[in-house]
Amino acid sequence: MGGPLHIRWLGRVTYHDALALQRALNVGSANHLLLLEHPPTYTKGVRAKPEHLLVDPATVGAEVVDVDRGGDFTYHGPGQLVGYPIITVPTRGSGNGGMADTAAYVCGIEQVIIDALADLGLPGATRRHRQAGVWLDADGPSARKIAAIGVKLNRRRSLHGFALNVTRQVDDGFAGIVACGIADATVTSLEAEGIIASMEQVADAVAQRAVAQWGFEGSTRADLAWRVVPTDLAVFTREASLPGGEHPGKPSRGRESVRLLGRLAEAGVDSSTAVGVRDRKPDWMVVKADMGPEYRRLKQTLRSLDLVTVCEEAGCPNIFDCWNDGTATFMVLGERCTRACGFCLVDTRKPLEPDADEPRKVAEAVEKLALKHAVITMVARDDLPDGGAQHVADTIQAVRDRTPGTRVEVLVSDHQGDPASLQSLFDARPDVFNHNTETVLRLQRAVRPSASYARSLSVLGRAKAAGLTTKSGLIAGMGETIEELELTLVDLRAVGVDIITIGQYLRPTERHLPVDRWVTPAEFDHLRAYGDALGFAHVESSPLTRSSYHARQGAEAAEAAGPVPVTLGARRT
Repeated sequence: MGGPLHIRWLGRVTYHDALALQRALNVGSANHLLLLEHPPTYTKGVRAKPEHLLVDPATVGAEVVDVDRGGDFTYHGPGQLVGYPIITVPTRGSGNGGMADTAAYVCGIEQVIIDALADLGLPGATRRHRQAGVWLDADGPSARKIAAIGVKLNRRRSLHGFALNVTRQVDDGFAGIVACGIADATVTSLEAEGIIASMEQVADAVAQRAVAQWGFEGSTRADLAWRVVPTDLAVFTREASLPGGEHPGKPSRGRESVRLLGRLAEAGVDSSTAVGVRDRKPDWMVVKADMGPEYRRLKQTLRSLDLVTVCEEAGCPNIFDCWNDGTATFMVLGERCTRACGFCLVDTRKPLEPDADEPRKVAEAVEKLALKHAVITMVARDDLPDGGAQHVADTIQAVRDRTPGTRVEVLVSDHQGDPASLQSLFDARPDVFNHNTETVLRLQRAVRPSASYARSLSVLGRAKAAGLTTKSGLIAGMGETIEELELTLVDLRAVGVDIITIGQYLRPTERHLPVDRWVTPAEFDHLRAYGDALGFAHVESSPLTRSSYHARQGAEAAEAAGPVPVTLGARRT
């Protein structure tokens, strides 16, 4: 196969987020192998028999999901490596595809797992006639299934994949179903067969065999940090506050959170060499304050309408440049966020009730300022049923009603991946839909522990599928490498993102993530050129770039480019 296989270990991902991500990648041409675990989930294939679900799913804390592939009921949960190869499948015969291609592809997945199991010390795994999957003693009296396979091909592009049982943690889940509708066999795992292997070891074995099996021209690899203490995975939302009202993500006064630094260490970042808050910044990071007449006029208008801007709340270094240019980014739903990302200055105290009149106020400000491009961002509001999605949608509509010629860009949270909340935003048809990925896969838990790399990609993919111009942003200098930033750009382009921003991290206070290093202007230039080569319509990459910097120019570039197929490696001309 042409090109590399992009292998990603994504950690724990909900079934819905993983499916949305698969569908986004399926549309393009890049080849990915997504490796992950699911929370407890029963999937119900198109030929599943209701009587094969033996228990109330709630008894094992699972949900049931209908899936558009063949097969019966199967179980996904912790202790099981799930793999989704999203690849262009070679054709046989006439080249038109069909059942022969599907059968050959399934055999290929089976061989990947059979070979990987042998590498891990479990030889003898094999196929079973007319029953997809990988088996031990397949035709004997103690036949047992160690891996399930269920796939679908869409114009030669694959969806779904395999589930390989690693530990006995899966036993309770499988006890609740007739697995794959096969009553004459049991389900087993590597651990049950006497092979003790970590999930990382199993993922490595499968990844290596996948590249060899399908003949890819090498591979790329990015992993969520593996070394994670389970008790350190509490989300940083208000609902997850600790006893006594202590917020789990709130640092102690005057220094970094011990937990925050611990997460950095688990991700391989040595904070002992970090840049101090009071250390001298390089010349290219120094911004001159210019409180000119346009800056003062905009500030006065915002105050008169009791509006909040992210320019001020996040301490943006471009505030003088943008405000003097007559551009501002409105922050709706208050100034208090329900998450505590390690890089962000926004307040994390208990949020107040949203101002129902805020959409009108924003629209009035846009009109008074005669903005041609209005940017509307939000704090995360996990305390609201829809995450504040309808409030943002109402603000878009209010601006459109008042100034129909204004282009509207939104920068939103992931809304916890809720389809209905996201749909209300898609239906509002913003001219640009922005959701920031913020950092590379390895650093996700340290930088934004309430979010998910896979979920962010899935949200952007869903927005692209809805026909929107999509945008995302990355922060550099928090402990990532340039190569990791490149791989993140590959993933963002693979799900159809049109516009990307990349800027230097500036530490707001000593209680936030330390600056690992100052990324040089030459490195930002390199990332811009790399993004251009991937086919982004617009890449804004510089030390002082922030999400809304040159937002109008980015939107205009995307409009001029029009729909562009996702073909990685093709430079835009």
